[in-house]
Amino acid sequence: MPVTDLEIDIANYIDHTLLKPSAIPDEVKQVCQEAWQYNFPSVCIYPASVRQAKELLHDKQPHICTVIGFPTGAVTSAVKLYEAQEAVENGATELDVVINLSWVKSGQSSKIYDEIAQICSETGQTVKAILETTVLTKGEKRLAAEICLDAGVAYLKTSTGWFGGATVEDVELLKEITKGQIGIKASGGIRTYEQAIALIHAGANRLGTSRGVDLLRQQNESGT
Repeated sequence: MPVTDLEIDIANYIDHTLLKPSAIPDEVKQVCQEAWQYNFPSVCIYPASVRQAKELLHDKQPHICTVIGFPTGAVTSAVKLYEAQEAVENGATELDVVINLSWVKSGQSSKIYDEIAQICSETGQTVKAILETTVLTKGEKRLAAEICLDAGVAYLKTSTGWFGGATVEDVELLKEITKGQIGIKASGGIRTYEQAIALIHAGANRLGTSRGVDLLRQQNESGT
């Protein structure tokens, strides 16, 4: 039977996100405290803040997630691998990696596969491949998703949020492609409880948003 809104606890889906380039340590501390307080699965911050997050959350439940090759994915594979390895050394256990969109557009499948597979195998951590679905055609979305699935990622993530956000249609497409083999993270532009619920019903297992606390408030106000 389908899960009803009453059975969904939004808190179980939220990657509590702070990816504002000018964020100061006090803001990082706040999102870490909120992630712990509200029992969110993870806090997602820039690589430069991973050490601080590790110190704040070393004995607490939220995973530490960071972004690699963010937001364009256009750095070299060697740079992405180093960035990912350093992030893990500093305490990250989840890596949201932006794929090379030029390679998708030009059909260079083997390069995409090699880059993502190497990060997966050499870090041994949860890798979420960011597809940036808003700039891809349906065929390109399918190609990128299938390659990343084969490369060993744990999640496909819709967007960085810098070039548009998650849609129900894209989440449904990724669910169709993955057939439940891996998770789906919807990210970008998630501001309302109604949006969040729609994305979860479409197949999202995680929601990347900086408005996690506000979504919980909206859920409480809705009476669900």
